[in-house]
Amino acid sequence: MRVAVVGAGIAGLTAALDLVEAGCDVVVLEGSDRIGGKLHVDRVGDLRVDVGAESLLARRPEAVDLATRVGAELTHPATTSASIWTRGALRPLPPTVMGVPADLDALEASGIVAERPVGHALPVPEDDVSVTAFLEPRLGREVVDRMVEPLLGGVYAGHADRLSLRAAAPQVLALGEDPLAGAARTRAETRTLETPVFAGIVGGVGTLPHRVVEHGGLDVRLRSTVRAITSVDGGWELHVGPTSAIETLAFDAVVVAAPAPAAARLLAEAAPPAAFSLAAIDYASMAIATFVLDGPIDVEGSGFLVPPIDGTVVKGSTISTHKWAWLAEVAGDRTVVRASIGRAGDTGVLHQDDEQVAHLALTDLAAAYGSLPSVQSAHVQRWGGGLPQYDVGHLSRVATVEAAVARVDGLEVCGAAYRGVGVPAVIGSAREAAARLLAR
Repeated sequence: MRVAVVGAGIAGLTAALDLVEAGCDVVVLEGSDRIGGKLHVDRVGDLRVDVGAESLLARRPEAVDLATRVGAELTHPATTSASIWTRGALRPLPPTVMGVPADLDALEASGIVAERPVGHALPVPEDDVSVTAFLEPRLGREVVDRMVEPLLGGVYAGHADRLSLRAAAPQVLALGEDPLAGAARTRAETRTLETPVFAGIVGGVGTLPHRVVEHGGLDVRLRSTVRAITSVDGGWELHVGPTSAIETLAFDAVVVAAPAPAAARLLAEAAPPAAFSLAAIDYASMAIATFVLDGPIDVEGSGFLVPPIDGTVVKGSTISTHKWAWLAEVAGDRTVVRASIGRAGDTGVLHQDDEQVAHLALTDLAAAYGSLPSVQSAHVQRWGGGLPQYDVGHLSRVATVEAAVARVDGLEVCGAAYRGVGVPAVIGSAREAAARLLAR
């Protein structure tokens, strides 16, 4: 079976790897000039560091399994302690389940909230609601604003009053009628687990896509924008390349592993209901500003998150050389620190040029961490339309897409737009798409 995979992010590459190993003839078509999507290592001064995703959730197996499969060297954070930068100070982040406090004494001692929250047990709604609509009546607005919002912002660059409880925060839904009591129970059940929560890859998570390509010997064609997909005589024709020199390629099957806007355009003829639902998925833009500092930062832990109500430019920061021992060894006496910027609907800062974005980020970092060493090198990586927003009703839209695609022989979709934006979920989506295609 000859298969086209549209998109060379980690979803497309994973699907291609599974299909190649099952004996398929696979071509991966990527419109940009590089592979990897949001997994990307770039040079900052003389160092090569992640400028996209830099950690993997280790308690889901898909990413760890893929990394092991392709020979990547896994590692775990040297420190897992983090802070919330709020009320003028870095305050220790207490144990939580996606921001829902699991230790009220630790929360009270942290000073993150002004008053100790009181839990209220209320029936779990049958319909999908926003994370805020579920949590505010059960534990109060302050906890949502100062604890839940920073955690959700770190994952989705979104807002709790729009994000779907069932799609974006199923672990919060699982806490039940009284989330505070549920979080405490969850902590008691999981604190003895030996599996670390997060993992990384020596050399950077952004090296994983390259290892997948090398391991599978994948045929990846860059600068090969797919303009249209057409069903023809039991197979598919893909129209590929610049508008001045479009090439028509024939395949038996297609896996669309592109973001929702591109997927919607490509599926408009083959699966109109899927295209309509995909077009309704919004995306948030953000940026990562990375700095190499000429010396150490006198701060404990791996970094901080910021509640949006505090009005800062940065929404969070990671001291990468504190978090990853491999990078600390390479950097020597220097510090690598990065800042995340941008939330859904809040793109004013992102309209500034790179120099100004870096300046604004560094100003916030100095306010949070205190006096900083001089900057040796800086890098701003922009992720325009980088993160899908799982707004209320998202799972219904996904069900429509999946049903429409399932009715079309030789067509599959996968990626971050569907059932999880984390790297393990995206890899899982790709493997499921490949398995369905092979089973048809």
